[in-house]
Amino acid sequence: MKNFLNHFKLYVFRGLLALIPIGLTIFTVRIIYVFIDKRVTGIIDHYVGYRIPGTGLFLFIVFLYIIGMIASNVLGKKLFSIVDSIMTRIPLIRTAYQVGKQLSNTLSLPEKQIFDKVVLVDYSRSNTWVIGFVTGTIKCEKSGENLLKIFIPTVPNPTSGFLVIMNESHVIDPHWTVEEGMKMVISAGIIEPNISSGLKELINK
Repeated sequence: MKNFLNHFKLYVFRGLLALIPIGLTIFTVRIIYVFIDKRVTGIIDHYVGYRIPGTGLFLFIVFLYIIGMIASNVLGKKLFSIVDSIMTRIPLIRTAYQVGKQLSNTLSLPEKQIFDKVVLVDYSRSNTWVIGFVTGTIKCEKSGENLLKIFIPTVPNPTSGFLVIMNESHVIDPHWTVEEGMKMVISAGIIEPNISSGLKELINK
């Protein structure tokens, strides 16, 4: 009976984990529909006289586009800098704002395309590998060889970390995309890319 209960609880938990992404998607879509599309469509229907489905969602996308344009120019950056300064001074709001800003900075990293590829770095020289992102190369004047500039992010916040310069022979290319490497860092290893048997052999040498 005890084994059955453990088995039952295990698969109920797994079922819950499987439904979380779907549930969050439905919840997000419902918020967009109820609080944006439905209300805006109702206002337009009141004045125009007929309903145009999807108007609220369309206007919301246009709104995001305008905000993106504003945030990308000098005046907009100055404005958001002032907002940032105000938000970080309000005790209760500051925490939520900083979490949102951290998430925003994390999501913007792939867009900036600052990383060339993902590598595994034997940084501690004890066969303990860490994920690094190659940001470019630098030439060693003494040997004439190219060294890799590698950003090693902290987990689960890849907006901070440290930079190392290493010989290419000291790293392993796992053949992961930058997105796959970033997902692994942000999820603290919960979301992991495929690891081939050849890669396992190289790591375990």
